[in-house]
Amino acid sequence: MKQYGFYIDSSKCTGCKTCQLSCKDNKNLDIGVNYRRIYEYAGGNWIKDGDTFRQDVYSYYLSIACNHCDEPACTKVCPSGAMHKREDGFVIVDEDVCIGCKYCEMACPYGAPQYNEEKGHMTKCDGCYERVGQGLEPICVGSCPLRALEFGPIAELREKYGTNADVAPLPSSLTTKPNIVIKLNRNARPTDDQTGHLANPKEV
Repeated sequence: MKQYGFYIDSSKCTGCKTCQLSCKDNKNLDIGVNYRRIYEYAGGNWIKDGDTFRQDVYSYYLSIACNHCDEPACTKVCPSGAMHKREDGFVIVDEDVCIGCKYCEMACPYGAPQYNEEKGHMTKCDGCYERVGQGLEPICVGSCPLRALEFGPIAELREKYGTNADVAPLPSSLTTKPNIVIKLNRNARPTDDQTGHLANPKEV
């Protein structure tokens, strides 16, 4: 089975949200619904050092959507089979089958499935599989002005960039085996970090 994935260069990402907005526009998403979300992780403080103060403040950004995991938690709990993994590796929801129970939303550690009140069922990032089938890349990738996102077969991305998929505030990659590769920002902290916090929780 082919498996696509994303490369995320956190050292380039400025948190501009162009990827998020291009996705919203392409998918015609309502206010408050974001398939791709920008995490801002920040920490540090001002520290008294004798008669002066010094600071160790830091922050960095991560552009995260559905990671189309090898072991997706969402598909395991879906009672209707609506949430499923395609042969190309994309995890999508069959909106005609979904009953809107929200089990997938509760199970996913990345918050990818989102309930649509108007439709009465779950929705999520589908990797723009229809565009990919036409030889195009996902809309979010092409829109990034700093080229911090890349898309392709995950095996090729890992050969090119390595295998790291762990950084705060994301959960351990061992949980669902996400198909992402992350280039760390110079301020990056490990997944179990306690020195920082998610600075924009209402946005993700």
